[in-house]
Amino acid sequence: MDKTFEVRCAERMNQLPPYLFGMINKMKMEKRWAGDDVIDLGMGNPMDPTPPMVTEKLIEVASDPKTHRYPVAGGMKNLKREIALYYKRVYDVELNGESDVICTIGSKEGISHLCLALLGPGDTVITPAPAFPIHVYAAVIAGANVLRVPISEDEDTFLSQISTMCTSLYPPPKLLMLNFPHNPTGTMVSRKFFEEVVKLAKKYNLMVINDFAYSRIVFDGEKAPSFLEVNGAKDVGVEFGSFSKSYNMAGWRLGYCVGNEQMIGGLAKIKGYYDYGIFSAIQVAGIVAMRDCEPQLAEQVGIYQKRRDFFCDALQKMGWDVTPPRAGMFLWVKIPEPYAQMGSIRFSLEMMDRANVALSPGAGFGQEGEGWLRLALVENENRVTQALKQMRRALKDIDDEIAAGKFSLTEA
Repeated sequence: MDKTFEVRCAERMNQLPPYLFGMINKMKMEKRWAGDDVIDLGMGNPMDPTPPMVTEKLIEVASDPKTHRYPVAGGMKNLKREIALYYKRVYDVELNGESDVICTIGSKEGISHLCLALLGPGDTVITPAPAFPIHVYAAVIAGANVLRVPISEDEDTFLSQISTMCTSLYPPPKLLMLNFPHNPTGTMVSRKFFEEVVKLAKKYNLMVINDFAYSRIVFDGEKAPSFLEVNGAKDVGVEFGSFSKSYNMAGWRLGYCVGNEQMIGGLAKIKGYYDYGIFSAIQVAGIVAMRDCEPQLAEQVGIYQKRRDFFCDALQKMGWDVTPPRAGMFLWVKIPEPYAQMGSIRFSLEMMDRANVALSPGAGFGQEGEGWLRLALVENENRVTQALKQMRRALKDIDDEIAAGKFSLTEA
């Protein structure tokens, strides 16, 4: 290559830090290629199988040569209609299944492209913090500014902070990015919270996105409300859903956006330039999942709840302070002292190196997550037991090295 040639990336790339979870996944895969058995408690990547009837439908439809052609970009009519029927059945929300529904290549892609459609330089987005990275960086890539509001179990405090930002900033924020049930903390909100959000949105001309990826992974008999359940919600915002978690279809990349027709129209226009939609066989299989797999979904929630209880109990016996989440497929756990002094990234790297256990450092969700870990409920009880055994052994080694002056908690 000519040494005088220089690749010059766009300025926006300077605003994107290295994708921490990608780095950790790379380390995990390198260790596995080297023959190590790495137990992955970091990534929310379901290891339980997709319901058999869904897989069987995929195989059946994929065998038809007609499905090998380009699909309809915004989603098959029958799948969009099924999503509308699902919202009516589960949330009593009326959707026409046409202009207020669009299918996406997972919710992450949809959120990213919708931000490109709605946001630009000078615009401001409000998001809860800590935050799943795409909820921040989809806006950053679009050129917008992001204001982070610390997550709070006190809904009134959270709402008050949003209101203050809307009244004190000029120009006022343009978009509110929500994610309830929340990743990574598992925080839930009430229907009343969404009612107040709609009032704020109408008062301050604030568009709303709710990432509802964990809509059905809810424990102890609770039910997560949909943003669209609230009167007037469709006037101000949209909601994203995903087949990844509810039906163990993470690798299939199938999601959807429902709600405000103008916002969905903007997403459809952007997607028309960027992609050709989702493979038709996957869309047909998605219809089967949404229509016929309620029993399997309930069974999967029971599996996650059992893992949650087992995992929390095991951590508490180790002396860790952990609160069982009400929803989602993760534990949000504070690193105990003295190890918290290492910081969440270094702690996670030490556990990967010494214990062959992959963890998600809280710092990957923003500065508000520092000192915490996100632990996925994807492994069975035997694997969790083994992972914690290996972590205890690694921490014992660290303790011994500290005593011998060979390890410092505050210096990498």
